[in-house]
Amino acid sequence: MAPVYGAVEAGGTKFVCLVGSGPDDIRRTTRIPTGEPGPTLAAVVEFFRAALADGEPIRAIGLGSFGPLALRPDDPAYGRILRTPKPGWTGVDVVGPIRDGLGLPVALETDVNAAALAEGRWGAARDCRSFVYVTVGTGIGGGAVVDGRLVHGLGHPEMGHVPLPRLPGDTFAGTCQYHRDCWEGLACGPALAARFGRPPETLDGEALATAVALEAEYLALGLRALVYALAPERIVLGGGVAELSGLLDAVRSALGRTLGGYPGLAEHEAPAFVVRPGLGGRAGVLGALLVAEGATATVADAAGAAAEGG
Repeated sequence: MAPVYGAVEAGGTKFVCLVGSGPDDIRRTTRIPTGEPGPTLAAVVEFFRAALADGEPIRAIGLGSFGPLALRPDDPAYGRILRTPKPGWTGVDVVGPIRDGLGLPVALETDVNAAALAEGRWGAARDCRSFVYVTVGTGIGGGAVVDGRLVHGLGHPEMGHVPLPRLPGDTFAGTCQYHRDCWEGLACGPALAARFGRPPETLDGEALATAVALEAEYLALGLRALVYALAPERIVLGGGVAELSGLLDAVRSALGRTLGGYPGLAEHEAPAFVVRPGLGGRAGVLGALLVAEGATATVADAAGAAAEGG
């Protein structure tokens, strides 16, 4: 039987938790509103305690969280959320309370990295070794897989904060509290809401057409930067804003124009280059199962090293 893990997708509005081994084996799930850190994390622990008490053989917990995050194991701040716009969550340790409350290994990744893992294992990037998962919603974020491995460094990629050239005549100030008019500040859901005076999912008629045309151009500019920097085989475009009617085709068309014929790869013109997530809105929490799988591998590696050292 496949190993059973616990998964948590920690978002700004809700924490989604599940127990299972993959898309076809989800044994239980719940949604917890994101409130104050202490009570929210305590509710997560109680969900998994109940599952363990019912005999679920959970081996580890994977956590895909909003960020930014301290992800390097040698960082004294490991497991904490760094300077986040989410009120009350800056500096919060999201790993410790879950690990200590359950006595299980806990591994942490960004929510978009977790989603990228899931799309690579079960979703729209199953046949790719190098791809990017981009989500456009409350913010813009991305996870990159290069030659089968997530990209990490001093921190984790913050794709939504790359600067973009402005479209001619666009005087919108931008909504990013750090950079104002970065990619996220110009094209995330709240930016569209500020531009049009209502949430993007409520737009229709001429307002929707205008919003889709504008959004497609800015998304294409951001994706162009990823194409040139990372050379992905595929881009998976998710998030609530990406569901706007007509947007996916508009992005494909705009990306072709903004690439300007360089480097001239036929794959960039194909519909299979920019696609919707194969797992829909479940990509993040399913990816957290794969993050948990990595936690058990890390524990096994540490145990093996200790045994070799005598």
